[in-house]
Amino acid sequence: MLECVINVSEGRDVSLLDAIAAAAGGCLLDVHRDADHHRAVLTLAGDGVEAAARSVARTAVETLDLRAHTGVHPRIGVLDVVPFVPLDGTGLDAAIAARDGFAAWAGTELALPCFLYGPERTLPDVRRGAFRAIAPDFGPPAPHPTAGACAVGARPVLVAYNLWLAAADLATAKAVAASVRSPAVRALGLAVGDGVQVSCNLIAPADVGPAEIYDQVAATVVIERAELVGLLPKAVLLDIPRARWPALDLAEDRTIEARVQR
Repeated sequence: MLECVINVSEGRDVSLLDAIAAAAGGCLLDVHRDADHHRAVLTLAGDGVEAAARSVARTAVETLDLRAHTGVHPRIGVLDVVPFVPLDGTGLDAAIAARDGFAAWAGTELALPCFLYGPERTLPDVRRGAFRAIAPDFGPPAPHPTAGACAVGARPVLVAYNLWLAAADLATAKAVAASVRSPAVRALGLAVGDGVQVSCNLIAPADVGPAEIYDQVAATVVIERAELVGLLPKAVLLDIPRARWPALDLAEDRTIEARVQR
């Protein structure tokens, strides 16, 4: 089975997001919307996930316009990130094949420049180098006039996790983010609304999961609240004492497995 975790650059217009989410059909497991990031994360999985991802992509490109976009999260396009993720013993080769097929389709059918990431390069590499050091792997050589570009990936499961800091400024958030970065953690310090957060991608959540990153940050600054973005694997959740789940913004019905079984 493959999961696809589509990040679109829209987090404020509920009607637009509803239309984009509806395009996923029965493959849709979760939608996480953030108005300050001006971003939404759609989690898809199950039979037909590749077709569902293409339907979501077409709807996003046809309805969103990057030229009017403002938000604190980095982005290169309205269909910003489309990673394919192997689940249930599926190999990474299947995710790579889905990635390459999607990028070839989007480059041709949507005239959307697509940059691949995964074994060849990381997503941060794409963000830094797109259209400068790195040419699109598929699609036109210049950005789409309204949709920009897309990073299409193949990667293992990760956990997206935000920690909101109490009584801290942006400089502190950036310093904390820098201090917790590692091969298992990507982190940014961001000003979000009236507060600041350390926004994390836990790329090896079996090694550094939500509890570990929470404790690392809490050792330096006071955390106001935690926020799980999207879903997490059940195995990662079960490694954490149940008594800690509420403070960490975790619950059993927010696992990938629970949503697939619905």
